[in-house]
Amino acid sequence: MLIEFPLKEEHKIMIDLIKEIGETYIKPYSLEWDEKEAYDATPIKALAQADLFGLIIPKEYGGLGFGTFEMCLAVEWLSYFCAGVSTTYAASFLGAYPIILFGSKEQKERYLPSIAKGEKLCAFALTEPQAGSDAFAIKATAKKDGDFYILNGIKQWITNGGIADIYIVIALTDPAKGARGASAFIVEKGDPGFVVGKKEKKLGLRASVTTDLIFNDCRIPKDRLIAREGMGFMVALKTLDYARCGAGAQALGIAQAALEVSLKHAKTRVQFGQPVYQFQAVSHTFAEMAMRLSSARALVYSVCQYIDSGAKDFSGASAMAKCFATDQAMWITERAIQMMGGYGYMRDYPVQKYFRDAKCLQIYEGTNEIQRNVIARELAKWIKV
Repeated sequence: MLIEFPLKEEHKIMIDLIKEIGETYIKPYSLEWDEKEAYDATPIKALAQADLFGLIIPKEYGGLGFGTFEMCLAVEWLSYFCAGVSTTYAASFLGAYPIILFGSKEQKERYLPSIAKGEKLCAFALTEPQAGSDAFAIKATAKKDGDFYILNGIKQWITNGGIADIYIVIALTDPAKGARGASAFIVEKGDPGFVVGKKEKKLGLRASVTTDLIFNDCRIPKDRLIAREGMGFMVALKTLDYARCGAGAQALGIAQAALEVSLKHAKTRVQFGQPVYQFQAVSHTFAEMAMRLSSARALVYSVCQYIDSGAKDFSGASAMAKCFATDQAMWITERAIQMMGGYGYMRDYPVQKYFRDAKCLQIYEGTNEIQRNVIARELAKWIKV
């Protein structure tokens, strides 16, 4: 690229390791996984063997103790090879954050070491059929019963459903209090009364697994409550503030791959006696793609570093990183298809996959319309009148 962002040597080593995993275990198979809508655990196991599931896990629990920036670098370069694989990987961090940020010492000691080793995948369960952008509309309940909680309800569109071992579930412990009556729980695969619903058929990110989760008198010990009753939405919102940069990082990897594939095509495809890149309309489009990608990368990286600096309130910043980068990825992948003409539209070529994968990034972890609400709300706090 025209701009090389300065990275520490440890970052370069990590990226090279991910590129090696990507070239060996992902690139030869990504289109096949997409076509068959198949999850393959092979690259996930390779990432685990490389200790890359321990990036954000504190060192005292077997992790590497890195921050948001390192997590996003890993997600970006995995997405360059396959956003479906990176979704499985990033969703495990999404499920780990509540335990890292709010879990008790006992919960951290019990769960984080196996997460750090990649032995157990995580999932985060907030969305329900009637509760998407309006997360406060959840209806799942958790009723105290002695030393247990009894969970009932349905969670929808949960990434890693069925393949995860650890689930963070947001449910109402006091429905009369609305949002203030929500609590966060750790549910384990195999808990009685917990079953996985149908696997969704998706437009993109098809190498990742998305399912319903069904809780029918699911009985879990009371020590699986995270923090305390009534903290559920605080746990969820702070988790998403940390994780949204990951969606922005996915956008960077997808857009980078789309730019490279389409640019190579434009420089080698000859029409009217010259490479199509020589036509100004085409070359100017690539110039715009490069500017948008570089701008998005600069924003995502700077927000990650802002979070890692110890910032306390970064809802607006993480919303900007997610919203801007994913919008640019959607624009870049659409233009990449156009720059390749008929070839871009064929499923034998990867740019159509990049386009389909990028679309979901504008929707999950809070739609970009909701992100603009968050940005506007935080902006209003900035100027006092």
